[in-house]
Amino acid sequence: MSATYLSDGARLAYRESGAGLPVVFLHPTPIDREYWRPLSEELSGVRAIVPDLRGHGGSELGRLPVGGFAQVPDAPVLSVARLAADVLALLDHLHLRDAIFAGCSIGGYVLLEIWRRAPERVRGLAFICSKPQPDAEANLTKRAATIAQAREGKREALFDGMAQTLIGATARKLHPEIVTALRVRMTITPEALVAVQAGLATRPDSVPDVATISVPVLAIAGGEDPGVAPAEMEIFHTAPGNCVFHLLPDAGHFAAYEQPHKAAELMAEWLRKIEG
Repeated sequence: MSATYLSDGARLAYRESGAGLPVVFLHPTPIDREYWRPLSEELSGVRAIVPDLRGHGGSELGRLPVGGFAQVPDAPVLSVARLAADVLALLDHLHLRDAIFAGCSIGGYVLLEIWRRAPERVRGLAFICSKPQPDAEANLTKRAATIAQAREGKREALFDGMAQTLIGATARKLHPEIVTALRVRMTITPEALVAVQAGLATRPDSVPDVATISVPVLAIAGGEDPGVAPAEMEIFHTAPGNCVFHLLPDAGHFAAYEQPHKAAELMAEWLRKIEG
């Protein structure tokens, strides 16, 4: 079932399927909620709640504040705080007191913000190719360059490059159809692309928050991920709620789409422990 809800004046889209333990899946950028379909269809016994993040897929971007990213001070900012508020509004819309949350890349950054804001609504956190560290200076410079390219009308070329670099080399070689399938889902507007990059650049350092996570944690890293090193995700082992860590050595940044069966197996095993 697909539906919409309102959050701070923007109409946002989401999909629900299945029944059982509620699990909210937050996709990476610049892809929409379809990123999670192969994995969620492998999971049984869960109520999969899969929103399009603001500015992605069927969700409006809405009005955003300008400023905050020092390298591009006139950029609108889609912050992880705004995205977390949207997800919590979705829980309210669905009359859910709490849920399990899974996030890839920016989706994982939003999970950390949800934990800071409303830990009582979190039963478990699954991070796939996502890290708590903020952007290094080199990443900030790269995001400023991406914003400049988006404003110069080079969005399609940017997405072509992302489809080649973010998907692991193994998947590109063995399953080239994945590149086509994910590239088709990269539809966000230049304005949204700018706002997302500025939001990623201004996200807080969440490393201190990991030491406060008292719920179960699942961390799945991709050995071919160019953006999130497995070593960076190792810090989730410090979470007092106990972290189960897995490395998929031949997966890239979009590991859950590249290897949905394996990722679903790992998640199902982790969910069984939470329910048990």
